[in-house]
Amino acid sequence: MDRVIEKKKWNTKRILTIAGIAAIVALIAASVYFTSGKSKLNVDTERITIGEIKTAAFHEFITLNGVVLPESTIYLDAMEGGRVEEKYVEDGAMMTKGQPILRLSNTDLELQLANQETQVFNVLTQMQISKNNAEQNSINRQNQDAEVDNALKESERVYLLNKKLYDQKVIGLQEFQSSKNLYDYQLRRKKLTEQIMKTDATSMKQQVDQMGESYQQMKRTLALMRKKVGDLIVRAPVDGQLTSLDAEIGENKNKGQRLGQIDVMSGYKLRVDIDEHYISRIFAGLMGNCDVAGKTYQLKIKKVYTQVTNGRFQVDMEFADKVPEGIRRGQTLQVRLALSEETQAILLPKGGFYQQTGGNWIFKLNENGTVAYKVDIQLGRQNPDYYEVLSGLKPGDKVVTSSYENYGNMQELILKK
Repeated sequence: MDRVIEKKKWNTKRILTIAGIAAIVALIAASVYFTSGKSKLNVDTERITIGEIKTAAFHEFITLNGVVLPESTIYLDAMEGGRVEEKYVEDGAMMTKGQPILRLSNTDLELQLANQETQVFNVLTQMQISKNNAEQNSINRQNQDAEVDNALKESERVYLLNKKLYDQKVIGLQEFQSSKNLYDYQLRRKKLTEQIMKTDATSMKQQVDQMGESYQQMKRTLALMRKKVGDLIVRAPVDGQLTSLDAEIGENKNKGQRLGQIDVMSGYKLRVDIDEHYISRIFAGLMGNCDVAGKTYQLKIKKVYTQVTNGRFQVDMEFADKVPEGIRRGQTLQVRLALSEETQAILLPKGGFYQQTGGNWIFKLNENGTVAYKVDIQLGRQNPDYYEVLSGLKPGDKVVTSSYENYGNMQELILKK
């Protein structure tokens, strides 16, 4: 007789299924438990930099490199082209104004000078001939005038005598009329001679004046030509140091070609390169400073060169008070250029944290200095040393300013010594 076998409720399959489900639930619960809190990281305080927030005077400035240059530079260009025949000094020599530097030769220019001198000599000779002719003509005219004057006086004497005799009925009308006609003729001749002499004098004066002007013009042209030939000897225009001399004996130089320069050594300035980002904020009169041999010297922008090349532009800065001793042309000095007036601000020391946070947050230490946690911040202006804090931090707070590169998404740092 068959008997009913009772079915087991807890067989091996069911037990394994329940155990698997329980393990999965436990794993999920553990995951939720461990990820629900803030992620933390233990950090050795000796490996980080901690900065303190403070209120202090703030200057917005940028640090730049400036090259020492003479206060002014005079460029030497070839006024006339020619072949370098002789060099009187070498590059680097100290020059005085008017001292010769080198000599060029130009045969064509020298030939033009000779021709011009010949023309001036010819004009001068012609002027002398014309002057002699004019003087001879004047003498002849005066001679004629003397003869006319004498004839007029004689005819006047005869006329007056005949008039008296005619009134006395001593002579006839024919003789009297003849003396009168001769007197009238000599009178008209006298007036005509005076008019001719006056016209000749005016004409001669105009001719002499024109020839004189022509002669003076040719003399000026000759002087200019002599100056052009004189410019073949290149001379120092001012006192200073000769630099960048580019001329060798036998070399041909074209008119206007750069030969070198004279550096005026009465003072120095700094030529500073600046990123074009700041071009709208840079203007003449802006102040800065630099350190030389442990002393700080004030600088002022004298000139702004607004032309931008390769993303940068230049300014010239002059020393506001005195020039540092011992500086040399070409020396590089670090310049701090102020972009704003001094103001009081909450300051955050600069550090590597900015590369990971962009200045939007930072790790702030608690009161005990054992934990650093994330806080949102807002930064404003900056200089090479500090950021201006607009919100999120207050004076006395301490923050981690070193790099956050190894912290990933950590929310808190456990600081251990």
